[in-house]
Amino acid sequence: MDIRIIKSPSAGTMQILRQRITDGATGDFVNAAAVGLVQGKLIDMICAADIAEKLVDVTVRDVRGSCPQNMILLAIFGDTAAVEAAVEQIRSDTDSNYVKK
Repeated sequence: MDIRIIKSPSAGTMQILRQRITDGATGDFVNAAAVGLVQGKLIDMICAADIAEKLVDVTVRDVRGSCPQNMILLAIFGDTAAVEAAVEQIRSDTDSNYVKK
């Protein structure tokens, strides 16, 4: 998996993400202080979304790639500390073959 964090994303960066979010729900992350970007296999992305949303108060969205039916990139929106915590937990749990209830 490739993981990056953008702190204080620019208006242009947020516009790019808004245009590529597939579910149409864009209002819940407009003022996010940070964005975590997680890219990988579908199975890893589903587990990463689950980890992030269970751990902290973040919004996770599928970012459309060049092939819309494949989820390969997640954007995790929230305050900086929450996004950092989510990303660290994703790294930790997916490295240990994530299995949680």
